[in-house]
Amino acid sequence: MREGNEVRLAEYGSTLLAADQLTHRDLDRMRALQARRCLTLDQVANGWRLKADATVGVLALDRIRLVIEPKFAIPGEQLMTWLAYALGAPPPLPATARRWTTGPEGYADLVAAALLEQCEQLAREGLRRDYVRRQSLEPVLRGRLDITAQVSRRYGQLDQLHVRTFDRAADIWDNRVLGTALRMAHALTDHADLAHDLRTVADSFPQAPTPKAALHALDRTRYTRLNARYGPAHTWARLLLRGGGVADLLTDQGYTANGLLLAMPALWEAVVRRLATDATAPHGRHIVSSSGATGITVRGDLGNPSTFRPDVLLSIPGPEPSVRTHLPLDAKYKRYDHHGVSAADIHQLLTYSAGYAPGTRPQAVIIHPAPGGHSHRTLQVNAPQGTLGSIHVLGIDTHALPQMAAQWIRSTLPWPR
Repeated sequence: MREGNEVRLAEYGSTLLAADQLTHRDLDRMRALQARRCLTLDQVANGWRLKADATVGVLALDRIRLVIEPKFAIPGEQLMTWLAYALGAPPPLPATARRWTTGPEGYADLVAAALLEQCEQLAREGLRRDYVRRQSLEPVLRGRLDITAQVSRRYGQLDQLHVRTFDRAADIWDNRVLGTALRMAHALTDHADLAHDLRTVADSFPQAPTPKAALHALDRTRYTRLNARYGPAHTWARLLLRGGGVADLLTDQGYTANGLLLAMPALWEAVVRRLATDATAPHGRHIVSSSGATGITVRGDLGNPSTFRPDVLLSIPGPEPSVRTHLPLDAKYKRYDHHGVSAADIHQLLTYSAGYAPGTRPQAVIIHPAPGGHSHRTLQVNAPQGTLGSIHVLGIDTHALPQMAAQWIRSTLPWPR
């Protein structure tokens, strides 16, 4: 795509598009994304005003290539490290990542590169094969004779036989979903060398009938020792096929046709859950559900009961083995390293602290990204009758490795005693 056809804007930014830059098909796709709260599209006098939400990535439309850059200065390779950490997938090797752009414009290319690296490894090791049922016309008998087809189509002639066989072949769903994702990545990337490599590797993989069929197969996939090595490749394939949304981790905010859009708040929530899991593993600490018996419920209002659910609820052993306390954590994709915590978030965290933390020391934790380095400050909320609670605001350095951030959280969290 020519450079003049590329439109760039920042996360939460806006831009004006001429009326002839969007086709009717583009408008349908943009309205679908608007319904998912990825962006806002309003008609103005001379065209359209496009405003991005907390979404970054690439959307290849009919006449333009839309690139939404993140508001945080995260290098492309580093974003891939955090994304892989949230997904539990191996990140691309540094040598592989350096083959393509690692700036903000390279996010889509780097996800495609991650898939390419895994598929190249599978192809070198040999694709998995399994028994596939086939119906064919053969000069000799192989497998079972299809008597019905032989009688109705050959009218008793025996020069060619309709047979049913089970042969080991690579044309299985484990490989089909990767072939479909590789071809989708090829259509999405704007880098000539990467597109060439994707096309070359894609020729080694069979393809599913539709992306929807490939996603349905991924949802049904269960991993055993036979196909466990396909897990990382399937993770990146799912990300591409869903256009950026990952089941159980990221909100499905993408559009499946030629787009890779990442919902950054949902990604940050996934990162915080993984960080909390790694930080609380020792000493009997673990994450518990914040619904059901451990949920905060509002009843008696009009409509259905509402709930307050922190992103992470930690269960911590108390002085006695039978007594446990809770510490609520909430992920905020906000620049709380540059400005104060909003009143709405203070009210929310005070509700969590009152519902979960010990009555004598009510406290809760906000975890936000802080590209300039780790930070920690404590908000004391006081009233005439005494202290209402403490809110610890932890900033995670997104330029650091996730494993180092988990260690820092472990040493910084206000563990109840």
